[in-house]
Amino acid sequence: MRKPEQELAEIKSMMERSTRFLSLSGLAGILAGVYALLAAGLAYFWIYYPGAPFGDQITGIKEQTLNKLVIMALLVLCLAVGTAWFLSRRKSEQKAQQFWTPAGRRFVLALFIPVVAGAAFCLALTVQGQFALVAPATLIFYGLGLLNASHFTMSDIRYLGFGQLIPGLFAAFFPHYGLLLWAFGFGFLHIIYGTLMYLKYDR
Repeated sequence: MRKPEQELAEIKSMMERSTRFLSLSGLAGILAGVYALLAAGLAYFWIYYPGAPFGDQITGIKEQTLNKLVIMALLVLCLAVGTAWFLSRRKSEQKAQQFWTPAGRRFVLALFIPVVAGAAFCLALTVQGQFALVAPATLIFYGLGLLNASHFTMSDIRYLGFGQLIPGLFAAFFPHYGLLLWAFGFGFLHIIYGTLMYLKYDR
């Protein structure tokens, strides 16, 4: 005969699965960070090397370089989203859980409304030639998306949200270091967060 505490724990677990998307993969976070660091390295090479030292104000970007940056940004986004989708789906299958649930749909909607709005805003900044503000804008909108989505998944994700939002605001006041802070937020913090989540939930 099961103890009342065991029954309560099972009921709590069932309720949590029905209201929260719990299939996020920590390994996907690690790989997203790796993609971001590689992209930041290429962006630095294309923008700064060899003419200007790192930290100088970005006053203009050649059209050819801008096209490469846009293509790379789209590629990194597709890789990160595709990896997260594949690994999270595999995690749910390994744990015999349904992957695409109402909680999952709420999570995706809560995350991507700020992210899509941020992408449109960054496009407007690019068209207006305000390149130095693109990095802080991506961090800020992504951070807001994570904070918004944290209501529908593991609460730990809110810390990653603050980890994106704070460097983003700092970069908005010090745009000279936007690329460095972008690499820190999207790169290193994703790797740290993904590692912690993998150790906590995926093993």
